[in-house]
Amino acid sequence: MEKTQPELKSLLANSLREKQGSYIIEEIFNRFPTTEDLFEVTEQELISIKGIGQMKARQIISALKLAQKLSLSINPPVYKIRKPEDVYKLVEPEFRYLKKEHFVCLFLNSKNGVIARETVSIGCLNASIVHPREVFRPAIKRSSASIICVHNHPSGIPDPSPEDVEITKRLVEAGTIIGIDVLDHIVIGHYQYVSLKERGLM
Repeated sequence: MEKTQPELKSLLANSLREKQGSYIIEEIFNRFPTTEDLFEVTEQELISIKGIGQMKARQIISALKLAQKLSLSINPPVYKIRKPEDVYKLVEPEFRYLKKEHFVCLFLNSKNGVIARETVSIGCLNASIVHPREVFRPAIKRSSASIICVHNHPSGIPDPSPEDVEITKRLVEAGTIIGIDVLDHIVIGHYQYVSLKERGLM
């Protein structure tokens, strides 16, 4: 488990108007030595510490909740892609009601964690709209290790068209030259999807 950070101790000390080396602060961190322990602490557990009453316990819990929210906003959880279904679950909710084709790229780190996503084009796909430079420029900017392409078929039928296959091959070739792998191209339909990689089309 990750050890509690000094900033958290400082935040609590300031919130309670206590010195960092005071008995209350040190006892809290002795009893709850990790961030996970602290974020799950209860009012009753805090009250059991000498010098902490109900009001102070509630004050501590409020400070910890604030610290947790700030931590999540600065370092949000990284969504990892292990299989095509993971991509589908990530993007399907926003694709569900789209009336036009949206071509989206997921930018991944070396551990297949999604570090960003970007809509490259909107409208019917063709080679002039989805150009490798528009796909790989943001990938390079974000130091991506690899990318996954995703687009929807408003018809609801996710079978890849010849254009889908052609675009994918062009992107794979460009990625090979640049050094950024195109791991897959997912086509989203109504509550279903097709992976071009699984179908051997890339």
